[in-house]
Amino acid sequence: MDDQLTELLAELYSSGREFDEGKADRLQRLRNVEPDTAALLALLVRATGARRVLELGTSNGYSTLWLAAAARSAGGVVVSVDTNAQRSAMAARNLQRGGLRDLVELRVEDAALTLRSSADGAWDMVFLDAERSAYLGYWQDLVRSLRPAGLLAVDNVLSHASELVQFRASVQADARVSEAMAPTGAGLLLVVREAAR
Repeated sequence: MDDQLTELLAELYSSGREFDEGKADRLQRLRNVEPDTAALLALLVRATGARRVLELGTSNGYSTLWLAAAARSAGGVVVSVDTNAQRSAMAARNLQRGGLRDLVELRVEDAALTLRSSADGAWDMVFLDAERSAYLGYWQDLVRSLRPAGLLAVDNVLSHASELVQFRASVQADARVSEAMAPTGAGLLLVVREAAR
């Protein structure tokens, strides 16, 4: 990662935290991932050689920048989805500043629609950082749209554990996947779809 992008990421994280502190309503906050979580996500993209990355929850593009920089090293691209058009436009500006705009397709749509319309095995990696109450409803399409040996990363699994009890139970009970918890940031659940036998 070059110095310009490193500086941009530090600026976005700092300004995002400052912005969030002034917002009582969590839906108005940017809610960026922690830098250690972002670095782990980027490392996982590189380690798995993911070329088709889906991000559900764009916000201002902070995590999108990390994912896109990592995907670039594998010759890959990122599709990032958010329901908020203003946030998506903000992300587009930040991606332009980071020199990564051409690697990211930004969509303003519901994550459920994105997942339903994704082909079987469409994604090498999915980063899920959206509205937690919807995760259980996403589950079947998340698994279906991951390629065999594809990776799903879910943020906030420790910080908001009580909201994800049913989702975690569904993941643990599903023989099609294996999972492990990375206790970094707000808690990153890593789920791998079993390879076809």
